[in-house]
Amino acid sequence: MSAMRYEPWNLLNRLQGDIDPLFARRPGVRRSPPRQPAPAGDWVPAVDMREEDTRYVIHADIPGVDPTAIEISMEHGVLTIQGERRRENGTQRQSVRRTERVSGSFVRRFSLPASADAEAISATSRHGVLEIVIPKQHRLHPKRIQVEA
Repeated sequence: MSAMRYEPWNLLNRLQGDIDPLFARRPGVRRSPPRQPAPAGDWVPAVDMREEDTRYVIHADIPGVDPTAIEISMEHGVLTIQGERRRENGTQRQSVRRTERVSGSFVRRFSLPASADAEAISATSRHGVLEIVIPKQHRLHPKRIQVEA
């Protein structure tokens, strides 16, 4: 028997999909647009985020993930981190007694404030920790204009 991963959000999305048609038949009830399924991964890396004076810093625990297999993108103020940890291929003669380390794909998304500078994002990976540095844009202070009489 294979183990199944419990995904509570999938159940809620399915329930909403079942209930929406019931309300769509009633006159005067506005129907919400259909939702696009969110990309789901097989596991979720732990993440720490902090804000500093000049930048935002994200640390993600991704041991065993090849840094070249990680894709980081930013679009419309949303930072997306995705990648995959591959299962180790052992010999078939060895019997596995217990498997706790998850493998497969992961996706994490974060909404960033307007002050984030998307053009200057950098990322490094050391010892299984991915560090993403997002500099803040330099804000110009409003200039006060003196009105002469």
